[in-house]
Amino acid sequence: MSALLAPREAVAPFVDLEFLQDPYPAYARLREAGALLWSNEFFGGAWLLTRHADVESALRDPRLSARRTGGWVMRAAEPQGRDELTPMQRLFTRCLPFLDAPDHTRLRKVLQPAFRPDRIQALKPVTQALIDELLDEAGDEFDFMEAIARPLPARVIAKLMDVDSAIYADFTAWSEDIAAFLGAVNPTQAQVRAAQRSVVALAGYFERELLPARRQHPGDDLVSLLLAAQADGQVEDGAELLAQCAMLLFAGYETTRHLLGNAVHALLTHRAQWERLCEQPELLPNAVRELLRHDTPVQWSGRRVMADFTLHGQRLQRGELVLAMIGAANRDPARHEMPELLDVARANPGALSFGTGPHVCLGASLTQLETQTVLGALLKRRPGLKLNGVSVRTQSPLYRGFVRLLVAG
Repeated sequence: MSALLAPREAVAPFVDLEFLQDPYPAYARLREAGALLWSNEFFGGAWLLTRHADVESALRDPRLSARRTGGWVMRAAEPQGRDELTPMQRLFTRCLPFLDAPDHTRLRKVLQPAFRPDRIQALKPVTQALIDELLDEAGDEFDFMEAIARPLPARVIAKLMDVDSAIYADFTAWSEDIAAFLGAVNPTQAQVRAAQRSVVALAGYFERELLPARRQHPGDDLVSLLLAAQADGQVEDGAELLAQCAMLLFAGYETTRHLLGNAVHALLTHRAQWERLCEQPELLPNAVRELLRHDTPVQWSGRRVMADFTLHGQRLQRGELVLAMIGAANRDPARHEMPELLDVARANPGALSFGTGPHVCLGASLTQLETQTVLGALLKRRPGLKLNGVSVRTQSPLYRGFVRLLVAG
């Protein structure tokens, strides 16, 4: 394959079962094949960027728009079913990750105070108490995903938003329907409709139950913060307010559970790194950054071309999709020496896992705090932890993680 492909000369399909188990060899081949590659495999066609410098640049590029949900949501729907998907489309188009300035800037300014370092650190005792409770209940042999990785981030983000614990079971089911849709390279009608039902159900919970309760009895939580901003005219009532509530609950759960699973699996399969952390727990903050680099839970971020321009000799046309392949960038040997190696003491891991630029993840510090707390508790209380049986990976090329991760010790 030439270093510079002719426009629309597509790379061969590569998203298969082998890729879902380990995408990194395919990413290495793509990095070597060219700086900018066209693939028909993603959403009917997309440009792929796989090198660290290009991915970092794309995530900051004002020529690439985060507004990308229109054709994406409706594409898998039968023409007669498009009206049915309008409520989901209306909510997705107002979510913070899918907005550009000035709307993105306005909403981010509203939400930023909830993620100040002091607010996040205040959640550390809560997170520590939760992991201790979950480990007390786990027994000697358990499924880490079921016992720890699912319930802990759900409870932490629920605490931040003051969401009733009675909704956990429904919320996690809704979240997984939404993730299955977001993570499919070509969503089926069944996936789209399951996501539609779950998005509407999640938004309905806020609209009918939580928002009226917080309007009557405001507190020191994220939902009350959004309502105060809405009252001040900083957040629009209706779809925009509901979209932020649903997005925060979903994002606070989905990414963190996959990071927890990936981190534990990586350390238990690289036993020397686990043992080093047992001996040097002060390395945990750096170790979490390295684990994010080594096996990121979110493998790409999409953008739409706002106006025609040329990149790496290719003509990108308005409306085309560009995928910044974060998982590939994090293992680019041009950026990281021996990138396949997991090294918890690596100097400056420099992962792009939380993005960069205007859309860098608001909850990055919270996710890192949860991961450090969980790993710290495991290293202290279960130093002999080991894998115990066959683990099952997610079948999503976007959300990389585990469905089942059996451990003992």
